[in-house]
Amino acid sequence: MQILALPSVPGTAATWADKLYTCTYALPGGALVLSVKEASDPGAAHAFFQDLQRNPVAATPIEGLANLGFPAFQTPASAVFVKDNFVLAVDADALPETLGPHQVTRAAFAYQVATTVLACWSE
Repeated sequence: MQILALPSVPGTAATWADKLYTCTYALPGGALVLSVKEASDPGAAHAFFQDLQRNPVAATPIEGLANLGFPAFQTPASAVFVKDNFVLAVDADALPETLGPHQVTRAAFAYQVATTVLACWSE
């Protein structure tokens, strides 16, 4: 969370239910929620992803190099990616419109967190 210049590591709360792991970070100004849905196979992961993409208003595909080669979409406050049989969602909706010393938008912050997770993701 260096982008936010936090003085300490934020508190977290995690849950696991119905093959959905959710980790909520208590940040100044609101919660950041990361979730990973484990589907039975890649096709089921894509179906879950498509259901998520239909729900939010203003969901737009992330294309080109920005999607890191994965199906992905973004909203004004979230980023969602599919990798293998998993769907990663980063939801910054509870945070202020801009945050941190550089006034990063919620969308840019969610995208940066999601791509950082994907860069570290190993099987």
